[in-house]
Amino acid sequence: MAIILFVKESKMKRIIAIFFCVFLIGVAIFFGASSTQNKHKEYLRIHIRANSNSSLDQNVKYQIKDKVVEYLTPIISSCTTKQDFEDALQKNLIHIECIANEILAQNTFDYKSQALLKNEYFPARSYNEFTLESGYYDALIVNLGSGKGDNWWCVVYPPLCFINSSSNYVYKSRLVQIIKNFFGG
Repeated sequence: MAIILFVKESKMKRIIAIFFCVFLIGVAIFFGASSTQNKHKEYLRIHIRANSNSSLDQNVKYQIKDKVVEYLTPIISSCTTKQDFEDALQKNLIHIECIANEILAQNTFDYKSQALLKNEYFPARSYNEFTLESGYYDALIVNLGSGKGDNWWCVVYPPLCFINSSSNYVYKSRLVQIIKNFFGG
């Protein structure tokens, strides 16, 4: 009788141990996925999507990118949190569309633009030494016409691209600068 009890108790301990391991794995997977989603919530991207991949559509996309970034730089320069950036962009969606539409009209395109803030899936992308994993991100999307062409993208928050006073774009990682300054590099 003692042997039977010992066998049952041993089986029960194994079942509990297996259940506990499965539970811990489930928790790890849940929090791992959750932390990845939360990590993506720390970014605010900008994507300007061309109507197509024709050279004309791609060229006008870069003209629009220059004017939109030029317009937004003083507006977002005082923003300090992601919410500040989102609020500033939301208030200026119509102005962004007007800028894009004016450039499209100057270039005799018959399609219009649409600017919106949304959360959508993006593939992994690299920006100099910085890589954003694939996943869902909040973003300012500026669709030119169908928005089916290649896009120009950057990260608005934390700010990874800036414009200097001569209207030439200088792209640099503010995070790398902060780390270098902290360690005296």
